[in-house]
Amino acid sequence: MATEVINNAPDNTTKEKELKEDAPVDNSQTKEEAAAAEKAEEKVAEEKKTEPAQPKPTVHKANFQQDVVYLYQFSRTPLLPSTSPYCLKVETWLRLAGIKYENVDHKAKFRSKKGQLPFIELNGEEIADSAFIIKQLSEKFDKDLDAALTPEQRVVTHAMISMIENHLSWVMLWWRAKYPDSVIKGYQVNLQNALNTRLPNAILNFCYKLTSGRKGMKKAKAHGIGVHSQEEIIEFGKNDLRVLSDLLSDKPFFFGDEPTLLDVVAFANLAQLHFIDKEVPHLLRDAMNDSFPNLVGLVSRIKERAYPDWDEICASEPAPVKKEAKETKEGTGQPEKQPLEEPEKEKDEKEELAEKEPEDKENEKEKEKEK
Repeated sequence: MATEVINNAPDNTTKEKELKEDAPVDNSQTKEEAAAAEKAEEKVAEEKKTEPAQPKPTVHKANFQQDVVYLYQFSRTPLLPSTSPYCLKVETWLRLAGIKYENVDHKAKFRSKKGQLPFIELNGEEIADSAFIIKQLSEKFDKDLDAALTPEQRVVTHAMISMIENHLSWVMLWWRAKYPDSVIKGYQVNLQNALNTRLPNAILNFCYKLTSGRKGMKKAKAHGIGVHSQEEIIEFGKNDLRVLSDLLSDKPFFFGDEPTLLDVVAFANLAQLHFIDKEVPHLLRDAMNDSFPNLVGLVSRIKERAYPDWDEICASEPAPVKKEAKETKEGTGQPEKQPLEEPEKEKDEKEELAEKEPEDKENEKEKEKEK
């Protein structure tokens, strides 16, 4: 008897379908996306690690010339190119080093990123502080006034400059804070022209005496020199002058026949004493002239070598203040004060009416009595 054989084995096609359905999906796209995401995260991490470059400070001289130094300092005075020893130090060094520069007459409006004067601009970059200015310019232009010095002479230079700028200069700063009126007279400072303002010099001088005196004395006391008496402070200054005089001796410059950085710094500070108007009393200036004539000779030699145009640049006064367009010349147009006269006329009319009112009342009363 034949029996029917039933094939219970699953069909191959159905198995393939099930296998295809159960097979994992191709993740080639997801892997690429994951790799891209990892790369993006790595870039973000690298950007966080690397600090962003600091933006360059905005320069005031936009149309600058290449390799020309633009010097920003205080305004000229009739007796001295600059009343700041640090400004005079930089300009003197530039001249002795033979570096092309331009003095920018900015009417004391600008300060460096450190809030100081002097500062320079070179090729679109700002350099502040006199010490860093000279250091970077020396490297840039390969100009070193101390190139011929021995190691021992360089040590002496560092010590003497530290004494001048951290001690002797504070003696002079104390005098300026103590006698601000003598500063204006001693250097013949015209604040109206120096600041390019229309305010009268009387007001400007008063403000200068008030602010400069107070701030200067606070700085002097914070430094420590301001707590001493005047006699003691002048004695400090004389001791510093004596040290410089002994080091200079009978030489033309401190280390021979050519000026070095020490000569520049000494000149920039001693000139602040030497060129004070003779009519203004100054004990330290008189001591230098009487007791240390070789220092006076040093000032004269540096002046002759670096500033053949000394009288010319000191005589050049800043440009006068330009009048505003609102103002009119004499005899043309209406003066600005003319409208102020109208209220005065109105007041006169009111006063006349006020005087007439009691008279009218009295006349009315007399008429009533007669009736």
